[in-house]
Amino acid sequence: MQIEIDRRQLLLAGLAGAALTLPGCQSLPGFSLTEAIRRLLTLSSQNAFALLLQPNGFYDSQVARIALPDRLGGGAGSGILSAVLQSGAFRDKLQRQLNRAAEKGAERAAPLVAEAVRNVSIEDAASIVRGGPQAASTFLRGKMGSAVLDAMLPGISEGLRLFDDATISRAVQSVSGFDIGALANDITQKADNAVWAAIGAEEANIRANPRSTNDPVLIGVFGLGSALK
Repeated sequence: MQIEIDRRQLLLAGLAGAALTLPGCQSLPGFSLTEAIRRLLTLSSQNAFALLLQPNGFYDSQVARIALPDRLGGGAGSGILSAVLQSGAFRDKLQRQLNRAAEKGAERAAPLVAEAVRNVSIEDAASIVRGGPQAASTFLRGKMGSAVLDAMLPGISEGLRLFDDATISRAVQSVSGFDIGALANDITQKADNAVWAAIGAEEANIRANPRSTNDPVLIGVFGLGSALK
């Protein structure tokens, strides 16, 4: 347990360090929109992963909680559930296990997102500044494509095995034609959406209240949002 906690602390420290390595940290020589976007994405992703990598981070999140796959009773059209899946207590335990597996995937995604923020080419920073509350997150997701999803799949597969105390196996075995590989793919797809939803929510919070960041560039650019539109 201590090793797992230390690993998460190192990941988050790396994300935090990314903000400090951005140029112009101590000064504001004019409002560089490109720098503002990088700072916005750095802080948004740092905050999002700090929440998601806490114990029960996905499960406790209003925007990132992973729902049960439809074939395990997670959708309205799931039909008649097998007896093992009809217990509310069992379903809650299963959902918590799947969300814990998502945390293992997010551990792999966090440094990848931080690197992408540092290196991504921002062609039209002004349009991102003028965009909607999650414009920068949407831009970064488009640039990264399936990279976050691809990075998370091995971690989530590992998490399903690591946290399987027979709950996951019983659930999978109760549904004909469903296996652990299909479950890992389903959770990874949902975790990818959840990670970007969490980053987007943090971006929206920063845009709404840039002064909360104490970052002169973010305050200068997004505090003047009405003038840039």
